[in-house]
Amino acid sequence: MSMPRQLRDESDFDQLPHNIPISATIADIEENKGFIDYFLFVIEVRTKGGGKYLIYRRYRDYFNLHQILESRYSPEDPERPGPNTCTMPSLPGKVFLGNKREIAESRIPELNTYMKRLLGLPTWLLLDEALRMFFYQTEQDGQHQPRALRRLRPPTRKVKTVKPKMDVFSSPRAEVMFEFRGNSKAELDLKKGDVIFLLQRVNADWLEGTVNNQTGIFPQSFVKIIKPLPESEVEAEAGAPTYSCLRCFLLTPSGVQTRDVCVQEDLTIQPTYKELLSRMRNVFKEDDISINYRDAEGDLIRLLEDEDVQLMIRESRTQRDRIKRPANQFLWEIHVSATSDLSVYNSEA
Repeated sequence: MSMPRQLRDESDFDQLPHNIPISATIADIEENKGFIDYFLFVIEVRTKGGGKYLIYRRYRDYFNLHQILESRYSPEDPERPGPNTCTMPSLPGKVFLGNKREIAESRIPELNTYMKRLLGLPTWLLLDEALRMFFYQTEQDGQHQPRALRRLRPPTRKVKTVKPKMDVFSSPRAEVMFEFRGNSKAELDLKKGDVIFLLQRVNADWLEGTVNNQTGIFPQSFVKIIKPLPESEVEAEAGAPTYSCLRCFLLTPSGVQTRDVCVQEDLTIQPTYKELLSRMRNVFKEDDISINYRDAEGDLIRLLEDEDVQLMIRESRTQRDRIKRPANQFLWEIHVSATSDLSVYNSEA
């Protein structure tokens, strides 16, 4: 008897591996400023064995997973499901217009409900490879530095009460600008006008400090920093996103405009043709454009699909030793021209 069939018949949850996800909740959203700006959903996953970790997924990851599961398990006739079929929960549809942040925020309750219902399907479906890979913490997920996690209040360490000394004016401190009511014993209650003595930074948005003989954490946005905590190289590296530089050229009849574009992507990334085209339209505020690159002979080659982008990246690696670039700059460059302007392809010019 196959494993899916056996698990379904016995309904034996104990047979499942300990790393099977049993719950998932969106802790926050994070904006990624890459070749095309988008938002990641920061998801806290809990496993059957008691494990807990964070993963980062785009809406299109949800969409692709949903299509795979529907193709494999949705019954042709919903009224008469087969032995290895079940009705999939509904996924919120795509939205093509509107503010991206507002769209991502509005999707959180629906996506939380979707994941809850998805992980509540028959136990045999939890073994599906596509489902397991969606909730699997990849190496990239593990290296991602969490930022705010607004829906998961950050933990705090136990710290002895700090009493102000005579040199209070040299201590890191902040003034409370807005009243704040903590949600747990770990969080401070703040009153406007209070002065907090800062102990440490918890993450990009939360600090730990002492006020009125109480120690706890609080959101930085509720205070005005009077004297900041001393910066360390480790903290600066951990909290700051890494940016890479892409050199672009806009070819016009009046000349060439050069632009260095910063993108929050690793130098090894291979963007899609659509992502590059969308980003160049946004950078140069022009819609009717073509994107190109120069080959080893100096001729301009028009990009039309993902395979052309891959070829451009491969060729740029062969020229690595010939062209010296800054350490954070992509090896390849983008030349933008008007779609109707074919004169730029004249190799004799």
